[in-house]
Amino acid sequence: MIAELNKLVELVEQRLTDDLDVASLATELGTTEYHLRRMFSSLAGMPLSEYIRRRRMTLAAAEVTGDGDLLSIAVRYGYGSTEAFARAFRSVHGVGPGDVRRDGGPLHTQSQIRFRLTVEGSITMDTRIIDKQAFRLIGHAARVPLIHEGINPHIQTHIASLPIAEHARLKELSDTEPIGLLQVSADVNPDYTEGSDLTYLHGVAVTDSIEVPEDLDIIEVAAGTWAVFRTQGDYPASLQATWAATATDWFPSNPWLLRAGPSIVAVLGRADDFSTATCELWLPVERA
Repeated sequence: MIAELNKLVELVEQRLTDDLDVASLATELGTTEYHLRRMFSSLAGMPLSEYIRRRRMTLAAAEVTGDGDLLSIAVRYGYGSTEAFARAFRSVHGVGPGDVRRDGGPLHTQSQIRFRLTVEGSITMDTRIIDKQAFRLIGHAARVPLIHEGINPHIQTHIASLPIAEHARLKELSDTEPIGLLQVSADVNPDYTEGSDLTYLHGVAVTDSIEVPEDLDIIEVAAGTWAVFRTQGDYPASLQATWAATATDWFPSNPWLLRAGPSIVAVLGRADDFSTATCELWLPVERA
């Protein structure tokens, strides 16, 4: 995967002034757009779309300091008006192109990224691969912003709004893996952008044999393969560290790609104050 990401960076660099079709780039690299975006975001610390915008504005800045027509520069970098170009330019450099033309700066440069894999060999990831038939995730759903580190207060508020008895009712409905109460993230932006909205569901997994109460939300999950990562320790820090390690360690070293679908966290056991927990992270995958 590291080689594919570095090739992606090269292709982006060659086509910064063209219409960039990420799906076509993924096909050229023999992978999927979904996996490519998720891996880039996880390893680069920014969405692919944001990297492309920063690189375009870095190159555009060199032209802005010259005598070229601003509209021509805007069009060359994919913007239909000087106003749209100026907004993108300001979001990267903090000043407009007119200010840079007059004063010469300041400019914030985005260097070309290079990915490298450092193999330590000191961490063994407890992983199993499971093929599952189609199933349903049922429970109480809410739209919340994505937060990469720490506890998500929006999810906390959502769960706290549920009556205590509701957790027991949901657990009684569970009849398939992942067993027990689940933390489900669905409809996540492929770029995994911090602050972007996702659907969070507090619920359980069931087969078609379960009659779903009318007051519960349903996420239909197609048949497919899942990579299941077991984690234990401080919560949510150990879970989030394992999630990050799937991108930095596991996927680059194994013949699997992320596919579209919900990610699921099953809490197998926890301290009374939830300071520590044993969890399973379920990620939908397909063979590379």
